[in-house]
Amino acid sequence: MTTREIELSAGTVAYRDTGGDGPVLVLLHGLMMDASLWDRTITELAADHRCVAPTLPLGAHRHGMRADADLSLPGVARLVAEFLDRLDLRDVVLVGNDTGGALVQLMMGDGAARVAGVVLVSCDAFDNFPPGLTGRTLVLSGRLPPRLFGMFMQQMRLRPLRRMPVAFGWLTLRGDAATARWIRPVLERPEIRRDAVRTLRAAAADTGLLLAAAERLPRFDRPALVVWARGDRVMPPEHGRRLAALLPRGRLVEIDDSYTLVPLDRPTELARAIREFTRSSAAT
Repeated sequence: MTTREIELSAGTVAYRDTGGDGPVLVLLHGLMMDASLWDRTITELAADHRCVAPTLPLGAHRHGMRADADLSLPGVARLVAEFLDRLDLRDVVLVGNDTGGALVQLMMGDGAARVAGVVLVSCDAFDNFPPGLTGRTLVLSGRLPPRLFGMFMQQMRLRPLRRMPVAFGWLTLRGDAATARWIRPVLERPEIRRDAVRTLRAAAADTGLLLAAAERLPRFDRPALVVWARGDRVMPPEHGRRLAALLPRGRLVEIDDSYTLVPLDRPTELARAIREFTRSSAAT
């Protein structure tokens, strides 16, 4: 898997790309995460898929964005569409987990011309935005000036605090090493702190965003898979069932022994569900 960079309208975006033939998967992560969320799932899928995973400007990115960049979720969704255009990726399957699933929903509502299908994995939806205690705490912290936000995030260096429900504790059962890695950019780089605060403040200003997006989902006529952690404590499992029912070609898979970040907790099971989905979609 090769790590590359591309210059987009908002700034420089790093991405991982396995290359190869087969269905193209574009995998989107959530707030305060990076593309490594998908590493183990990509390992399972790379033999027969091309997997492309950008690190989006959501708080764990490596390059500060331009001062005039739109870092709201709709702005980042448009950045993903620009990314697809610039790489000339066609007939892609968009896969989103956590806030990445919110981005996928926004793109579905805007037409998603290059998208052949979608996979929504335990993600923000409906009125659960910001999601749960974890999301509400993070968005509240975004009211702080960037320097104080960085001081607030310093406490995440300590594993007992990272594992609290207000932090990453209800997001993953097994992925603490990844969460420790994700917080480093916002702790070490002022430009990343500024970007993160801009995104969090935009989220706080538009909490009805996904309710509006849900109204457009029944018009998405391409194959859709909803994969949800049955024991999710941040993204209500009934939201997964509602999403699958809303989508004309939706199908639901529920996964045991996982919290929200299924790519960390159950990567093999998630990869199996995605592979079955791309094969059945191709056959159809």
